[in-house]
Amino acid sequence: MPGISALRAWWAGRPPTAGAAVMATGIVSVGLQLTGAETVSRGFLWLACVAWVALAADFVVRLATQRERWMAEAQSPASLVAVAATTVIGTRFSVLGRQHLAQASLVLAALLWPVLLFLVVRRWRPRMPGTVFLCCVATQGLAVLAATLAAADGTAWLARAALVLFWLGLVLYGFALTRFDPRQIFEGAGDQWVAGGALAISALAGARLLLADSPRLYLWNDDDRGVLRTVTGALLVLGLAWCVVLLAAEVARPRLRYDMRRWATAFPVGMTAAATLSVAAALGAGWLRGPGRVLVWVGVALWLTVAAGAALAARAGIGRAR
Repeated sequence: MPGISALRAWWAGRPPTAGAAVMATGIVSVGLQLTGAETVSRGFLWLACVAWVALAADFVVRLATQRERWMAEAQSPASLVAVAATTVIGTRFSVLGRQHLAQASLVLAALLWPVLLFLVVRRWRPRMPGTVFLCCVATQGLAVLAATLAAADGTAWLARAALVLFWLGLVLYGFALTRFDPRQIFEGAGDQWVAGGALAISALAGARLLLADSPRLYLWNDDDRGVLRTVTGALLVLGLAWCVVLLAAEVARPRLRYDMRRWATAFPVGMTAAATLSVAAALGAGWLRGPGRVLVWVGVALWLTVAAGAALAARAGIGRAR
């Protein structure tokens, strides 16, 4: 049938950055849950799961039937959205009480992470787009999920593994920053926002590590806890500062046409909202809850805007393929 053939042709042409839609949808679900909007949050989780299954199936099919294309895409920083998206959904599963699904997500993401990270890092070059920061996002995504599961299951070793990933993610952020092309702040089509989103998910990881501690587990001594609190707060401030800089650049040089990389804008905004609310709880900074709630709904509005653009672009793409 012509319609199905056109749909297949459009789907086959999607780049790896399409996975950012799953990341954005999943983190909006997490943010909504933190505000108490459970029903809407579950709706976004359902959408994220459907998209994840479709992209995972495509990932496997390409690996089995298009090895050269799969390898070329796997060496792109955008391939790490597979890890990040899996960890975001797994984190939401854990908060929902579905620990077996969360554990399966952690295992899958942990298996993918070293392979994709190795393939990506060895192809780093100067003056890269914002997707270069996905090395940090994927690593911190593992830290967030591991810390969340550690708190839910009372597993001390998992929390300590998350701490190692947390510091490794910060190291990777530093390396990525040396490869990032600063001109992307004014020229990027959306993925430049990952520079701020990587710091936001790092702050979220720090908050989850702090919240995982308990008298029963006794994960961190006073010195460890003090360092974690300071670093987590600083990461949130830096992430918010990136948002201000990037927003100012968007105002100075508007880029209003839809681009699939705009999902990489929706994700950092949603992640900053979730990080703000989580840091408020971890540091006992109740005054952060108000700004965090506002950011959640800003993230929802941005998600709806990007989703509308994606729907129109998909319709046009399928029409051209007929």
